Amino acid sequence: MNKTLTVIIIAMLYGAIAGIITTNLILKNENSENSLIEKFYLTENAVHISPHSLRLRMDKNTKDYILVDVRSREEYEKEHIIGAVNIPVYKDKETPAYEDEERITSEFSKLPKNREIIVYCYSTACMSGRKTGKILAENKIYVKQLGIGWNEWRYFWNLWNHEYEWETTNVNDYIYSGKESGIPKLKANSTSCSLGGLGC
Repeated sequence: MNKTLTVIIIAMLYGAIAGIITTNLILKNENSENSLIEKFYLTENAVHISPHSLRLRMDKNTKDYILVDVRSREEYEKEHIIGAVNIPVYKDKETPAYEDEERITSEFSKLPKNREIIVYCYSTACMSGRKTGKILAENKIYVKQLGIGWNEWRYFWNLWNHEYEWETTNVNDYIYSGKESGIPKLKANSTSCSLGGLGC
């Protein structure tokens, strides 16, 4: 009886040690530098939308996305990316309203479910779109981020467009003023890069 008990205890100890070693190896592998790099790029490509691909969708007048401007209503009405709707996460241009999660979530939940939802805010560095995305994800509503913000789109057109496009595109064709979203102009000969694969 003592021998049997000793064998069981030894077997349990060896099992526990093997389990600890295996778990450590799995965790070490999951957090390796290459694994972290892979996760970063998978996330980056899943979340960010290239401004070129957005411009191409506008030029082709595709209906597979909804662009949402999260800036204040007054800033949206002054000027916005053409075709964007406004769900402000600001009370006014200086006062964030992130605590108004119920309203934000409610407004986003009313958007069509069969379209990709793309949000943008003030600039690439602005956290408003990211914070909105976090609030929504916590409520099982998933949005993507435009890779640039309003300021880059409006004031730095040549910064993100290809040099050969500087002469053939005009930022004024891609902005709109007023309460309405505006409708992008169909451009059969769009110079923007292709969608998918190694395109936009």
